[in-house]
Amino acid sequence: MKKYLVLLLLCCLQGLYAQVEFTATPSKTKLGLNERLRVEFTMTADGDNFNPPPFDGFNAAGPSQMISNSWVNNKRSFSKTYTYVLTPTARGTFTVGQASIEVDGKTYKTIPFKVTVTAAVDKPNDPLAAATENAGKGIHVVAEVSNYNPYVNEPITVVYKLYVSQDSSVRGTRQMDIPQFNDFWSQDINASGNTIKQGTYNGESYRYIELKKVVLYPQKSGKLEIEPLSMELTIDVPTGRRDFFNRPLMTQTQKVMSSGSKYITVKPLPEQGKPADFSGAVGDFTFKVTPSKTTLSDGESLQLTVEVSGKGNLKLFSLPKPVVPAALEMYDPEHNEDISIPLSGMQGSISDVYAIIPQNKGKYPIKEMAFSYFDLSEKRYKTITSEELIIDVLSVSNTTADATVTPQGAQKQAVQTTAQFRFVALNTTLQPKNKQHFFRSVLFYILLLMPFVLIPIIMLLKKKKQARDNDVTGNKIRKNNRLAKKYLSEAKKHLGNKEPFYVSLEKALHNFLKAKLSIETSEMTKPNIQELLLSRGAQQETVTDFITIMNNCEFARYAPSSGAAMQQDYDHAVGVITKLEKEI
Repeated sequence: MKKYLVLLLLCCLQGLYAQVEFTATPSKTKLGLNERLRVEFTMTADGDNFNPPPFDGFNAAGPSQMISNSWVNNKRSFSKTYTYVLTPTARGTFTVGQASIEVDGKTYKTIPFKVTVTAAVDKPNDPLAAATENAGKGIHVVAEVSNYNPYVNEPITVVYKLYVSQDSSVRGTRQMDIPQFNDFWSQDINASGNTIKQGTYNGESYRYIELKKVVLYPQKSGKLEIEPLSMELTIDVPTGRRDFFNRPLMTQTQKVMSSGSKYITVKPLPEQGKPADFSGAVGDFTFKVTPSKTTLSDGESLQLTVEVSGKGNLKLFSLPKPVVPAALEMYDPEHNEDISIPLSGMQGSISDVYAIIPQNKGKYPIKEMAFSYFDLSEKRYKTITSEELIIDVLSVSNTTADATVTPQGAQKQAVQTTAQFRFVALNTTLQPKNKQHFFRSVLFYILLLMPFVLIPIIMLLKKKKQARDNDVTGNKIRKNNRLAKKYLSEAKKHLGNKEPFYVSLEKALHNFLKAKLSIETSEMTKPNIQELLLSRGAQQETVTDFITIMNNCEFARYAPSSGAAMQQDYDHAVGVITKLEKEI
């Protein structure tokens, strides 16, 4: 008895080991933009019709194929591997989908996996790049940072350059990744583009072009990363052969190069001596408050301009707001900017213009205003205070605010004290356009009798709907009929596209059977289908044609198929369904 159990166990184990395995194995699932990965699709049985997945987000090279076949202890061990080398084209998380293979008429698929592509790394761990390592000699992508230890909101400049030695040649460039300056306010500056300049790098003479220039204002203190710029370069590489004139023959290869991440240490603004009204201004500024006039009469208004000018982070702080007496009505300001941003940072002026309208005559003060900023040259805070202004209102007209327009176009209208209210007109003189009486007219009687006619019709329709809703079998049949027509229409749209065409056609056939035979998917075996169709009065020839079409749908997806064959299968399916509709 024990011997039989052992033999049974061995047979089961042999069956397990004989099972076909098809797997996808990546060399890594997280890599930098300037690295590559290898993906191996391995099967334990010899298969056909290998279909790789779409490699979205990557450039794929391959496949290379390797077959291993060995015998150990009278047991055969077989494996077949397709290998792809993937080069990322952008940052992000990408899914490598299912590959498929056909073994002995069965289709096997791999499990999808995700790959995360980060910014380019400083030291790429890329053994696959050994073959092209020499291609990048004498070529450097560099990020030049003007200041590695700035204050918060102090401008720094980053210039990305491509240096090429005299002995190297670059045929083309393509920017692969745009740096993300997450902890900075940034402004791109127009680079010189393809203008070739002469310069030095590591003490040697190089040609270079400027790839990108940007001005950065750090927004927080601490160690901050300046992300790298990654470029795909087309580089000339010697083949080791020479032409008839003994000149070296060259070939071209693509290589991804990166400037590498740069790190700066940002100092916080000092707490000692920081004014209470400090709003974040850093640079060198002047401050002034200017009224358009200080003496007003006959309903005049004035404009008060609060302006800061100079060099610094002009877009990154707010201006102080004036405080005026209640007798002066002040509107929201119109904000103006006149700023240029060269490589050295922002410079120019910003201003808020307030419209002020007096409500009563008299003399009213506008208190002095203070503006504080951090001076980078002296490393200390400074405060500029404006003078107090006196607005002398000689007279106020009754119509002062009737149509006073602010810089934004808002209007202020005063309510006259002599005419605050008016009587509402109560008497009307409305007259109907059509003087014919509606009462006892033809339309009157039609509308009167219409509900009595509609009520029985509505009740009859409701009863029919309720009966239809209760007809579960009939509803299933109608639903399957609709689905059959829908999928048949989809199949027609996919003519020429093999897999979706046959999937839609197969679904149309299944739903047709569900509608006509009242069976479920689990009951759709070919002998059962044949028996049920014949019992419903279908001809043997028609049933055979129907089974043939079902077989075509199952196998055609995995075999080569032309557009003419798909059109023939579609026409055949429509003809057979039409015949069965008449015969059943």
